[in-house]
Amino acid sequence: MPYTQLEDLPSEIKEKLPQGAQQIFRAAFNSAQKDGLSEEAAQKVAWNSVKQGYEQGADGNWQHKPEGSNSKYKGTQTGGN
Repeated sequence: MPYTQLEDLPSEIKEKLPQGAQQIFRAAFNSAQKDGLSEEAAQKVAWNSVKQGYEQGADGNWQHKPEGSNSKYKGTQTGGN
């Protein structure tokens, strides 16, 4: 079932994730479901998308990762021949 609005997300998502992360979760979930993934698989895709830019704090809530903390995902430029 796709989520048409942020208000449609499960309460666990709405309570723990800030609005920006909720938007990422919703978009990734809906896209994965549109591609034919099961609800469980779509949730995994959505959580992985959120984890790229957000991290869970000690209080259990999620916050935006500090700048540069996801540098391992950035491309590396090398010189050409």
